[in-house]
Amino acid sequence: MNEIVIYGAGGLGREVAQMLEDLNALEPRWSVLGFLSDDPALQGTRSGDLPVIGSSEWVRTRTQPISVVVAVGSPALKHRLVQRVRCPLTAFPTIVHPSVTMGGRVSVGEGTVVGAGAVFTVDIRVGAFVTVGIGCTISHDDVLCDYATLAPGVNVSGAVTVGEGTDVGTGSQVIQGISIGEWSIVGAGAVVCRDLPANVTAVGVPAKTIKERPSGWHRDHHA
Repeated sequence: MNEIVIYGAGGLGREVAQMLEDLNALEPRWSVLGFLSDDPALQGTRSGDLPVIGSSEWVRTRTQPISVVVAVGSPALKHRLVQRVRCPLTAFPTIVHPSVTMGGRVSVGEGTVVGAGAVFTVDIRVGAFVTVGIGCTISHDDVLCDYATLAPGVNVSGAVTVGEGTDVGTGSQVIQGISIGEWSIVGAGAVVCRDLPANVTAVGVPAKTIKERPSGWHRDHHA
């Protein structure tokens, strides 16, 4: 059994804990030690069935290898948390729920989490630390770049590129051939019919830009 901790003690963290339980039911592999959180108020508490055993410092002071799954939806926060616990003894396994359907020539990077019921067709590249929510559909020739998040129920048509750190809201639709720039946000229920630049927020049907941000905004974002 490989020891693993879940960095993020909220709802997504509890979902990841359930994913690990479902995976262990098929093939025992993971010994889940508990959650990590940098919120002092959560130290020593429980989330679901598991304890909050420490903060990022818990990982940095370990002398034995440990697997960490980062379980937060915000790409900006996810990016920061990965940097906090990345060290020579840390591994970031890819966690894919056993109900996920994956066709041929689908590659998935380290630290990526794919929720129950997601469907990937063929010839798809998924980067590192991507979060794919329950019930998403990812079509042929799509590229999901590092740190992107697809909330539950997102449908991505063929030949789409979702840029690094892009956050696509629940129930959004992206039509074929679209490119979404890095660190952009697509509001829930939006339909993306045209390319979107980097560092914007777009909402509506069709999706229109309502906010622009400076390049690198995510490095100082604390939401």
